[in-house]
Amino acid sequence: MSAKERQSSILEWVNEQEHVEVEDIAQRFGVTTQTIRRDINKLCEIGLLRRRYGGVSLPASAAIAPTKNHQVRHLLTKQRMAMRIAADIPEEVTVSLGVGSTIELVAQALAHHKSLRVLTNNFSVASALSANSGIEVIVSGGHYRHNHHDVVGPEVTSFFSSFTTDFGIISIGRMDQKIGLMDYDIREAEASRAILTNTRNRLLVADHSKWTPNSYCRVASFRYVDRFYTDVMPDKHRTGLPDSVDIIECGSPP
Repeated sequence: MSAKERQSSILEWVNEQEHVEVEDIAQRFGVTTQTIRRDINKLCEIGLLRRRYGGVSLPASAAIAPTKNHQVRHLLTKQRMAMRIAADIPEEVTVSLGVGSTIELVAQALAHHKSLRVLTNNFSVASALSANSGIEVIVSGGHYRHNHHDVVGPEVTSFFSSFTTDFGIISIGRMDQKIGLMDYDIREAEASRAILTNTRNRLLVADHSKWTPNSYCRVASFRYVDRFYTDVMPDKHRTGLPDSVDIIECGSPP
């Protein structure tokens, strides 16, 4: 088992149990406690876990989140995808990050990078990266949304259109096999479209639950996506995507 696979399994276990001892983790995976502590340090650095009482627990923000089983699994799925994306982003590049809770998790996973320049309209992203002085964060102006902790509007579209970044990462409200990427708010759709249009590598992150044509604001067709990070890709949707889209399946919790 690789370190990434082990860390993902540790994350699932802690989300199930809320607190797990280091000794128990080492015994379960058949490795030394020193190896497990390195894994835990990595997960704590990016804000997914916290050290507590000789072991590791959920961070405070996750501990007060809804605890229904399907909701926990949904969080774990997003965390898996976020960690995979962060592993694929090199140091010293520019990254555009859009809105949504999944993108916030991507920012948390990127927080351990030594050097990045990040453009965003998401204040939760800025907060997640604020402790790392090696990451320069540039935040757009615009209309502030209290419930989302971000800004939207024409200022955001102009902001992302003023740069060309190495990587643009967006999440999405819904996906339709024929229409493509969709969202609920036209302002969010315009911001995501601006990110995709003004970056060299266009990354989409969305789990399988997004496959439903319920939204009405069109963002872009799948032709505007280079890499699609998801948990599980149903065969009926895989065949509808252009061959140019690199589909990266990150797995889903059992």
